Amino acid sequence: MKYEKVKYEASYGTSAQLPESICPEIAFAGRSNVGKSSMLNKVLNRKNLARVSSVPGKTVTINFFDCDGVKLVDLPGYGYAKVNFNEKKRWADLMEGYFKSDRQIKLVVQLTDMRHAPSSDDIDMMRFLKESDIPFIVVMTKSDKLNKTEYAKRMESIKTELAEFDGVTVIPFSATNGEGVQTIKEQIENAIK
Repeated sequence: MKYEKVKYEASYGTSAQLPESICPEIAFAGRSNVGKSSMLNKVLNRKNLARVSSVPGKTVTINFFDCDGVKLVDLPGYGYAKVNFNEKKRWADLMEGYFKSDRQIKLVVQLTDMRHAPSSDDIDMMRFLKESDIPFIVVMTKSDKLNKTEYAKRMESIKTELAEFDGVTVIPFSATNGEGVQTIKEQIENAIK
């Protein structure tokens, strides 16, 4: 896959607007403020392809990028408390519409913050993916924020925290030093073979 060929395609705010799925899709999911845009930019070696915001909950649309015939799909962040009920409902409808619209989803890259145990929202999302038979990997962002001891502890704890998702691939990632970039690319490429 030629990552340098990636280009922004379109954003959709309701599930009714979503285009038909005509090629493989790799989706990126995670809580608001988990570093999804930073991860996308790092993996794609672009500075501002996915917009990074200091305000959580900024991605309120499903954003499609075309990458050499594969769609990269940036899903809206979930779990941000300072959003009103109607907006939360719209997000939920949008996410459900995406996952239930007969799409060619080859992989979901599920992001969690390495500094913390996965939230109940993260676990709910993973359960949904497992029950829906949608393949996923877990990318733990912000790995550079931990010292060696904390890092080792989190790598040990995550095995127990994700025990119900037997054998799920877990990748520590840093947008600062690039840890995990190559492994994420390999997982994406294996998924679309």
